[in-house]
Amino acid sequence: MGIETIINLSLLTLLALSAIVLMRLQNLLAVVLLSGIYSLLSAGLFVSLDAVDVAFTEAAVGAGLTTILLLGAIAIIGKEQTVSRHGKLLPLVVIAITASALIYGTLDMPIFGDPTAPIHAYVAPRYLFQSGEEIGIPNVVTSVLASYRGYDTLGEVAVVFTAAIGVLLLLGKPNK
Repeated sequence: MGIETIINLSLLTLLALSAIVLMRLQNLLAVVLLSGIYSLLSAGLFVSLDAVDVAFTEAAVGAGLTTILLLGAIAIIGKEQTVSRHGKLLPLVVIAITASALIYGTLDMPIFGDPTAPIHAYVAPRYLFQSGEEIGIPNVVTSVLASYRGYDTLGEVAVVFTAAIGVLLLLGKPNK
């Protein structure tokens, strides 16, 4: 077993333990702080999987911005969770339906790492061999993120910005 496998298994184990502890906590402050730790562990896993751009976004948005906004919300609403008056069956059904839809959506995907997958046959060769001439940027990752996926990246930034503004507007309203 290589060092990368040990690191990945360690990070996955810590992520699973964090998720289990998160489900058991009643103190909202502890939940927010552990969620930030979970995001940092996820970012570490993304780095280990060579997805540095995703890791950077997870660290900045998940561990940074989200934790700060949730701490601000806790300052307003308090640290302890209130007991729900609703039954637990409806949320369980919604989760089961969502999980089923997500699993169904992945059934026709190619096997992970399949060299004959469409991405490796059509898209990747074009990015690797033609992006230098088409874009004029020698770094393939930069050319993909800045040009080919420019609108996608702009959309992601717009979604994060809109969510942040929405949370700030909710937090800024005085209680009546």
